[in-house]
Parts: sequence; structure tokens; C-alpha cells
Amino acid sequence: MGATMLSMLAAAVAGAIVGAALGLTGGGGSIFAVPLLIYALGVPPADAVAMSLAAVAATAAVGAAQSLRHGLVVWQPSILFAVGGALSAPLGSTVAHRLPQDWLVAAFALLAVLVGALMWHASRTHPEQASAVRSLPRERGRGPVCVLAPDGQLRFTAPCAAVLALAGLITGFLSGFLGVGGGFLIVPALVVVTRMGVHRAVATSLFIISAIGVAGAGTAVLQGRMDWGVLLPFAAGGALMMIATRSIAARVAGPALQRAFAICIVVVGAGMLAASLFRGGPS
Repeated sequence: MGATMLSMLAAAVAGAIVGAALGLTGGGGSIFAVPLLIYALGVPPADAVAMSLAAVAATAAVGAAQSLRHGLVVWQPSILFAVGGALSAPLGSTVAHRLPQDWLVAAFALLAVLVGALMWHASRTHPEQASAVRSLPRERGRGPVCVLAPDGQLRFTAPCAAVLALAGLITGFLSGFLGVGGGFLIVPALVVVTRMGVHRAVATSLFIISAIGVAGAGTAVLQGRMDWGVLLPFAAGGALMMIATRSIAARVAGPALQRAFAICIVVVGAGMLAASLFRGGPS
């Protein structure tokens, strides 16, 4: 009983780290979930990917609920993006389950290094967005949709819908394959395609991440790849810390914090890659 309680506490603490990172970054923080599950909690890589997706979905859903109260979620783009992602996430999850474990770890490690590098670059080139990504402004009113019309209003169009659906398919596959939320892809895509502000894009991305995560995790549940004794406290710790960090995010946001997260992500990714290439990685 004591060992079980200790393992549940360790899972909750690991989940809290993910929740804090996701709450403070708005996207990219979920990259810590897979390495924590593998190296801190001893979960096999393929199962860690699936459990990460489920835990990140639950954590993102908490953040999305907070954003809904502030009127920040934009529904038309989010639904199209989420539908595309929900269709491809099960395929990514199935592919991950069939790959050699070392390949999966190496692929995740390369992604982590890339995400960290992109976060660092964004903190230098767009420092004003470092605060926007983490705060919860009380921005209300009807959200923008897709294309800027001559009257200055944004309108939803068929080409825009196709682009959003395609972006959702790509993000969903990547989420299912590597167990990441995909916020580092979703937020830029929403900003570029719909021209919505970063605040709304982050809020909308949390809703999309939760929808994609449910679809990808559902496949893993059917395949019996969920260790509920680890997943439940891991997800609970993440959700609670998401609430705590989102409430203080506006006071601690800034490019320096974003660069600190970027360094941590690169270090984690490099360590996983080294383990996979030179020591064979986890079995």
C-alpha cells in the first residue's frame, strides 16, 4: 500500500510539472509529459505516448474551460481543426504502437529539440507574444474567423476551411504519434490562417488539443495501453497545476521565462536522443 501511494504521489508531481509548463507557455509545455512518464515513472515509450496524450487532453480541457469563461475560444476554426485532428490522431497512435521503441524515443527527442529551438527563436523575434501566450485577458465580443473582407470584418471561406482541416490532420497525426498536444503548431497556424490575436489563438488551441487528445487516447484505451494507476494521478496533478499557473501567468510571463522553458526542452530532447543513440534508450 505504501509503495502504491508513493508511486501515485510521484505521478501526481510529474503531472504537475506538465501542467505548470503548459499553463505558463500556452503551447509546447506538454513536451515534458513523455520523458517524465518514461524516465521518472518507468512507462514503456509507446504507452507513454498514449498516456501523455490522454493527460495533456485532460489538462488542456481545464485551460479551455477557463478560456471559455473569458469568451476567448473561436468556434468555427476550432471545430474544423479539431475534426481534422480527431480523424488522424488514432492513426498516429497506431503507428507509434507498431514502431520500435528506440525509434519512437529518437523521433520524440528530435521534435523536442525543434520545439525548444522554435520557442527560443520566437522569444527573440516576437518578445511581445511571450506575455500574450501566457496571460488570460478579458477580451470579449465576437471572435474573428478567417479572411479579412473589404469591410474590415473577417469572414469564413471554403479555402480557409480546407487549410484548417489539413492543418488539423497534420497536427492530429503528430499528436497521436508522439503524444504531444501540438500547441506549438496550432497557435501559429491559427494566427497565420485566421489572423486572430495570439490571446484567442492560445485559448482556441487548448480546446483543439483536448479534442484531439481524446480521439488519440481512445485508440490506446481500446488497445489496452493505459496504466490507470499512473495516468489518473498524473492527469489530476496536471489539471490542478494548470489552474494554479493560469491564475498567476500574467504576472510572470515574458520572453525570459519562454527562453528558460526553451532551454529545458532542448536539454531534455538532447538527453533522450543521446540515450536512444548511444545507450540503446529504454526498452
